[in-house]
Amino acid sequence: MGNAVAGGLLALALAAAGATPALAGPTGPQAPGKTKAVDFAGTVALSNCSGSVVRTPQSRPGDPALVLTNGHCMETGFPAAGEVIVDQPSTRTFKLLDAKANEVGTLTASKVSYATMTDTDITLYQLTSSYRDITKKYGIKPLEIEDDHPVQGRAITVVSGYWKKTYSCRIDGFVHRIKEGEWTWKDSVRYTPACQTIGGTSGSPVIDHRTGKVTAVNNTGNEDGERCTLNNPCEIDRKGRVTVRQGINYAQETYGIVPCVTRHSRIDLDRPGCRLPRPAEQR
Repeated sequence: MGNAVAGGLLALALAAAGATPALAGPTGPQAPGKTKAVDFAGTVALSNCSGSVVRTPQSRPGDPALVLTNGHCMETGFPAAGEVIVDQPSTRTFKLLDAKANEVGTLTASKVSYATMTDTDITLYQLTSSYRDITKKYGIKPLEIEDDHPVQGRAITVVSGYWKKTYSCRIDGFVHRIKEGEWTWKDSVRYTPACQTIGGTSGSPVIDHRTGKVTAVNNTGNEDGERCTLNNPCEIDRKGRVTVRQGINYAQETYGIVPCVTRHSRIDLDRPGCRLPRPAEQR
């Protein structure tokens, strides 16, 4: 994994700052049936990663907008294993892109609403602008987070605002546990080999071609064939068996975010159905 341009966490982070290549993604023929066109509208570029302006199905136009990226893309560094960050002040800025990847404006955070690298790898920033503000000023609508589990075999596109580049493939399957260094993630998305994402693609929304919605967030890949080390995540099945897939890349599912977002874009970890990890003091 990483904040920027390479395959694993650290690589991804270093790459944007001028380091090595990184994450990979799925490829394959297009899924049959009607699909929605995928473009850059609503994606953002961070200083070291990619991201997107997102809403949930219940979000309202006047709610403060949210930006989704990886936990390891936080400006303060990687959260430790077991660490959960909520409501931390932030003034981070994001370059907003239109459909053709033109930078049309700068968005500013008011806080990190939620961030963790435990069980998943996400950061949700709350912005100083509402969804209505962004649509009115830039003519751009937020991407919607799918409220159901991703579908194996579905055609997807990873949309990188940092590189202004897309990677298309399919969802190859799901991994019971992925371990990378001190971090472990649950029920992760594995891409087919065609999605050869690189550093800087960390935090990119993974768009399901069938729905046009965000089904996952791109986060890591095994670069060197090592076992469970930084930049070389391994797969662990239900029986504890370890598999290493060099050159294969992964994403974290996002449907679990939806039950946790309530009115005014507030993250409520006590909300029915919310299973995101809690801060230590709330466990």
